[in-house]
Amino acid sequence: MTDGAAKEIAIDVTGLTKSFDGRTVVHNLALQVPRGEIYGFLGPNGSGKTTTLRMLCGLLTPDSGQGTCLGYDIRTQSDEIKRNVGYMTQRFSLYADLSIRENLEFVARVYGVPEPRQAAREAIGRLGLSTRAEQLAGDLSGGWKQRLALGACILPEHKLLLLDEPTAGVDPKARREFWDEIHNLAANGITVLVSTHYMDEAERCHEIAYIAFGELLAKGTAREVVAKSGLSTWIVSGKDLHHLSTKLETCDGVDMVAPFGTELHVSGRDKTALDAAIASAKKADGGHRWMRGEPTLEDVFILLMDKSKDNFA
Repeated sequence: MTDGAAKEIAIDVTGLTKSFDGRTVVHNLALQVPRGEIYGFLGPNGSGKTTTLRMLCGLLTPDSGQGTCLGYDIRTQSDEIKRNVGYMTQRFSLYADLSIRENLEFVARVYGVPEPRQAAREAIGRLGLSTRAEQLAGDLSGGWKQRLALGACILPEHKLLLLDEPTAGVDPKARREFWDEIHNLAANGITVLVSTHYMDEAERCHEIAYIAFGELLAKGTAREVVAKSGLSTWIVSGKDLHHLSTKLETCDGVDMVAPFGTELHVSGRDKTALDAAIASAKKADGGHRWMRGEPTLEDVFILLMDKSKDNFA
């Protein structure tokens, strides 16, 4: 996005709070999403991501808080938001017994899109669905279903898309193709707020926000979030990492030990204390390789989650 000039804002909310059965699912959430950006919304299961998206698109009314979505008030103009915002749910919500073409033509008619058959054909071609246009939606694989669902979202030419874990359970190739299309949409001025569990997807977003157990814990670009965490990281490789991990977890200065394949990531917020702990561990251990590393988004998010209080505990 351009520097210097103020960015236009597609989503601007403050103090969003929502509870169910006396439990606060989203607490005092503030979020600003610039127009034309891909904004990643990250967090563990049960963190409040879906509830937040439903408040933004007019399906839920917040208990408190205020804000706008595409300039429409989330409390008083939910009908306008529903007509102008595309919302893609976690579960496939189109008609399984209709073909791809029939589903898209139906969506086009519901939204009053001019020449619905032509609009559906164009969407089918754009999303690479031409060879499957007459296939029943219920017979599609996960990746093709998600591509169809995205086509239904963009058919009415919405300027804002809310995508709730759109690539969960989709293979890596299909995920990459899906994200290529999201970037094409953003290049054409469409704003996308997308929730995801995948760190590689988070790194493809212009900005990200991390929510855990209803609380917003970090936001900014991926690089900014890592820098603001203040983490230092060492990478350890070798045999019997599980035993070493157990020992390191008890050391002063070590905030997190996480296995990554054949390596351990050992991280801490206090660099001096962490280095002292590593130096002591290296003296007592001659069978492992120790390297200073760079903290990753995943390191940051694991630490944030470990330090968060489960609101359902």
